[in-house]
Amino acid sequence: MMAMLEIQHVHTYYGNIHALKDISLNIDKGEIVTLIGANGAGKSTTLKTISGLLRPRHGTIQFEGEDLTRYLPHEIVAKGVVQVPEGRRVFGRLTVTENLEMGAFAITDRQVISKNLERVFALFPRLKERRHQVAGTLSGGEQQMLATGRALMANPRVLLMDEPSMGLAPVLVDNIFDTIRQLHADGTTILLVEQNARIALQVASRGYVLQSGVILLNDTAENLRMNEMVRKAYLGES
Repeated sequence: MMAMLEIQHVHTYYGNIHALKDISLNIDKGEIVTLIGANGAGKSTTLKTISGLLRPRHGTIQFEGEDLTRYLPHEIVAKGVVQVPEGRRVFGRLTVTENLEMGAFAITDRQVISKNLERVFALFPRLKERRHQVAGTLSGGEQQMLATGRALMANPRVLLMDEPSMGLAPVLVDNIFDTIRQLHADGTTILLVEQNARIALQVASRGYVLQSGVILLNDTAENLRMNEMVRKAYLGES
């Protein structure tokens, strides 16, 4: 059976810097797959390459058998591959509602937009309370909710999440990962990039370990949790 999202032998460069070296990974429909690794390993570069923000010099990225590398980023979003960027990146001067509506730029049916807005507010009641507030005045946790909600407005079929726990207090990290579990239960396929390997391997079914632009390991989340190298390097165990 064909994977929903398949990356094959991808090489991505920043100028002369070889950032991704022969990366291959796949995600089946309905899975949560995590990509773990240290800072600078190439995790965000992988997501940006899938999203079309970076062009691979070699290799292919296929979504349901279609080559995504032919498309521009906004066209990839319209196909249902949507990224929640690292560091939230909300539109600070726009209100919460305006930010969410920006996420639906590819949708022309106002009824669909209204329905999606209701779904986001049901998932994040805090955003509904703050819907008229300027996004730049929200807390870090609220901005992460907003960035996730904005991505959901685009009707994602695959959600690319880049470091959702970054900079958040532990209680907020738990909230965000509860949301990830709920999205998964609702049928959203998720590729999760996360420095907090422990919690990432708790929610994912499979994982890839990336180091210096190379995939070192590819296994079930359970096996990765038991792997001695993963335990020492990423789970803080001796």
